[in-house]
Amino acid sequence: MDEALLRSLTPGVLGVLVRRGADFAAAEDAVQDALVEAVRVWPTAPPRDPKGWLVTVAWRRFLDATRADVARRRREDVVEAEPAPGPAAAVDDTLQLYFLCAHPSLTPASAVALTLRAVGGLTTRQIAAAYLVPEATMAQRISRAKRTVSGVRFDQPGDVATVLRVLYLVFNEGYAGDVDLAAEAIRITRRLAAAIDHPEVAGLLALMLLHHARRASRTAPDGSLVPLAEQDRARWDTGAIVEGIDILRAALARDRLGEFQAQAAIAALHADAPTAEETDWVQIVEWYDELARLTDSPVVRLNRAVAVGEADGPRAGLAALAAIDDALPRHTAVAAYLHERDGDPTTAARLYAEAALKAPNLAERHHLTRQAARLNSRGAAGRP
Repeated sequence: MDEALLRSLTPGVLGVLVRRGADFAAAEDAVQDALVEAVRVWPTAPPRDPKGWLVTVAWRRFLDATRADVARRRREDVVEAEPAPGPAAAVDDTLQLYFLCAHPSLTPASAVALTLRAVGGLTTRQIAAAYLVPEATMAQRISRAKRTVSGVRFDQPGDVATVLRVLYLVFNEGYAGDVDLAAEAIRITRRLAAAIDHPEVAGLLALMLLHHARRASRTAPDGSLVPLAEQDRARWDTGAIVEGIDILRAALARDRLGEFQAQAAIAALHADAPTAEETDWVQIVEWYDELARLTDSPVVRLNRAVAVGEADGPRAGLAALAAIDDALPRHTAVAAYLHERDGDPTTAARLYAEAALKAPNLAERHHLTRQAARLNSRGAAGRP
């Protein structure tokens, strides 16, 4: 059984049912039933037209459920409109599904779950395992999301920016269980890029590829974090870097700069540097200036302070940091790093220890704790 094929066909089949007039929640249930039937039947009787087969079976499942539902009378027109079996239409409704699953009425968590289910073709169990929550919890989340968007007209225009934010949330979750969410986000974003000619879609795809290219070098064998400057660049995926840079160049050439293109440009400058010392920090600061103009994000300004510290010296970085709210997550960690660069290990060690207490995850907490211990042990060695 080709699971990848089933997952790739899922959004198109779901789109056909919704375009024919099926309620989104009922259509999604029918498609899942059809996928289960495909797993049972296809190994011994593979269809000539897989998508057409799934559409036919899913539509029949939908009609069976509709006839048994108390709302049958309101859906008689839909029931009577059953098309004859045959090759699936070439119309691709995937783009509308992206918009529907990232509808503004959904919470980010619900939008992510629904996108992985309806567009990505993942099972509820796979999504639950990836997010480390019970399957019943994820099933309830998806069910609520489906009910929320069931009343949304399928022909309404969607917001590309919202879709991209949802996909980036998926990418940043990384991986767990048997589903690699970073790779899954890249796969789904590739499909979106094929469905819509938009420079920011290309920018997000480039950004994902450039970040994903460094994945193998981000952690040590013991699971500890490896900072960018200390990563083994020989382990970076040069194929993904080349592809990401090519996609980014084509997007930037259209002169419609967006935040994902700017982020990808920064990632490209890191990826293009043969060594950490050869990083073009001056140009990175310029890109952070563009990104700050586009987003007015305090997180961007925080990252810019690090870049300024590299380009113009740690004191310049500390001056830039002073203008940012110190309650911002990772502010203390950045301050620790810049103070260490400025030759003040005592202050840096104290700040690293404080930052460890505020760390959002265990790996980061361990990394910051080790930094504090490293500086404290160095200070103790220098004392009589």
